[in-house]
Amino acid sequence: MQKKITIALVEDDENLRFLVSHRLKAEGYEVLEAADGKQGEALIASSQPDIVLLDWMLPEKQGIDVCKDLRKAGFDKLIIMMTAKAQEVDKIDAYGSGISDYVTKPFGLEELLLRVKAILRRANVAIAKGADVSCGPIIIDEDSHTVKFSGELVELSPTEFRLLQVLIENKNRVLSKGLLLDEVWGITFESESTVADTYISYLRKKLHRDGFEGIKTVRGVGFVIQDPK
Repeated sequence: MQKKITIALVEDDENLRFLVSHRLKAEGYEVLEAADGKQGEALIASSQPDIVLLDWMLPEKQGIDVCKDLRKAGFDKLIIMMTAKAQEVDKIDAYGSGISDYVTKPFGLEELLLRVKAILRRANVAIAKGADVSCGPIIIDEDSHTVKFSGELVELSPTEFRLLQVLIENKNRVLSKGLLLDEVWGITFESESTVADTYISYLRKKLHRDGFEGIKTVRGVGFVIQDPK
């Protein structure tokens, strides 16, 4: 049985810390909390979490300095910097301190969740899943990299598989086109690309059958896959 993924959340804004912590716990993560830089650094050093969500502007010690000192001390786990600093020079400084990813405030909780899942996957950290990787008649076997629809194998390209995987892991949540472009294709900038729309249409052609039409477009927002009602 896989252990729960442990996340250290270091954020001085009490309301934001509560919201993020509550959402992460609802997803099955174990969450450790700290409200300032010094407390956070000590917590991380002692608990060795799988991933750190670290605010930049913290009392006692700034997040970027916490990150630098943790890396110097040999901490090699994942660190996501959360900050309102959005200038290119700030991002360069943050990555130079040793962070793994960068999220600009204000952010949506769903965006943050997707970032966490994506960075864990890229780092090959085994995620203990409370939820199955399925939606209605569709079941994904991540080990064998196969998809079945009502027990019948469905042939998908690697990109189609990845897109379906992201949709189902976040089923019943609307995912923006930008998030899908980032997660599936690695496109991190604002883009007018229609590649997500194209591959959504491919999935619909292969999976919308026998009364199942779960892949929805939310106009002006993005896409969602929903369990049958």
